[in-house]
Amino acid sequence: MKAFLKLIIIGCCLYNAGIRAQQRPHIVMYLADDAGFLDNSVYGDGQVRTPTMEKLAREGMRFDNAFVASPACAPSRAALLTGLMPARNGAEANHTYPKPGVKALIENLKAAGYTVVGFGKIAHEKMNETVGFDVYSPPRTNLAQHVAQYFKTHPVKGPVCLLVGDRRPHVLWTKNPVYDPEKIRLPPYFIDTRQTRLERARYYSDVTGMDEEMGKVFQLADNNLGANTVYVYTSDHGAQWPFGKWNLYDLGIRTPLLISWKGHIKPGVRTQAMVSWVDIFPTFIDLAGSEVPAGLDGKSFTKILSGKANHFRDKIYTTHSGDGEMNVYPIRSVRDERFHYILNLHPEYLHTNHSDLLKKDRAGSYWNSWYNQAKTNSKAMAIVQKYHRRPAQELYDVKSDPMEQHNLAADPKYRELVKKMDVDLRSWMRSQGDKETVFDRPILEIKELSQ
Repeated sequence: MKAFLKLIIIGCCLYNAGIRAQQRPHIVMYLADDAGFLDNSVYGDGQVRTPTMEKLAREGMRFDNAFVASPACAPSRAALLTGLMPARNGAEANHTYPKPGVKALIENLKAAGYTVVGFGKIAHEKMNETVGFDVYSPPRTNLAQHVAQYFKTHPVKGPVCLLVGDRRPHVLWTKNPVYDPEKIRLPPYFIDTRQTRLERARYYSDVTGMDEEMGKVFQLADNNLGANTVYVYTSDHGAQWPFGKWNLYDLGIRTPLLISWKGHIKPGVRTQAMVSWVDIFPTFIDLAGSEVPAGLDGKSFTKILSGKANHFRDKIYTTHSGDGEMNVYPIRSVRDERFHYILNLHPEYLHTNHSDLLKKDRAGSYWNSWYNQAKTNSKAMAIVQKYHRRPAQELYDVKSDPMEQHNLAADPKYRELVKKMDVDLRSWMRSQGDKETVFDRPILEIKELSQ
């Protein structure tokens, strides 16, 4: 009799475990590459068509204050996958990877019973092979076709986490734009030239193409996974335009984040809660009903998703440590709901990157026209100088100056605030083990500024 009861108890436990597994949501996350926060029809002014993002925002939650850990591909994605900031996981400069012993949180989802599948650019380059995907394929195009083939050959037997990384709108941009260069609106901190307009139209075209592909992937997931699915869209950092990627201005670190989950997240909700990319995988692990590992920089924001809380982080810290010889300009920043303090560790260096140094067609060719304009136009020269030469400290009131055009750091009115935020930032850097490493030889002079 005791043996019979024991079998019944074991059977009930297994049955309940099976029920819990069925209740765990599938997770589908679509990652853009270099997609600016404002360059879409949800967060921007409507000139860029992104209907899939609009649908996701209508059906779920829009985060207005989501930030990446670092505005370059490798450190940003390493932070996403480990839940640790760059100095702690080891991937600080671009094209670097976490140090030995640092594990990706994909393993925690697998331990919770998930099949984790990746297509395209999820981690940076070779890191994709080491993070623990059950299935991984690196296609750069036709992502939806690869996802369709996966579902055709892999019956869904439990909770699935599907991660899809689109290379767009990373350069090189498409050659033939779907937008009229003459009709697009440029940001006020740009120099308005014909080549700028052409390249901007190409960039916007890739954003729209990426959004269309995401729609196809989400529809495939809906058809194969059903209603109990969390859908996520976000981008690894800002766009490869001046003051975006490789910078700690909001244009570089603020990212779109849209999350829907039918029956669990109220549709059409906007939240001002500040969250970081290091928080995303801890949130996934929490949704999976598993325990979030201790010692992470990231933490779960499931209470924001459920509507049980509307505040998450008081501050956002971000770091940038360079990108090879093209971008040797280490920066750190701390941002609260109103003020953003940026510390340029070596203001004697010139800020440069692949765009202005290489000036490639479909990437940075517009820089030729910017330098030409600067020779005879004082306003254009001021923009170029602001881009290349920066003070040690910058402070912006992001409420009154969301485009961060007016540096308040030298204003006596803000002297105490600058001091306080600087002390706070440096204390955080020490706690991270940040050695302020300069990873390559800096550029101190370029011919365009010496003419």
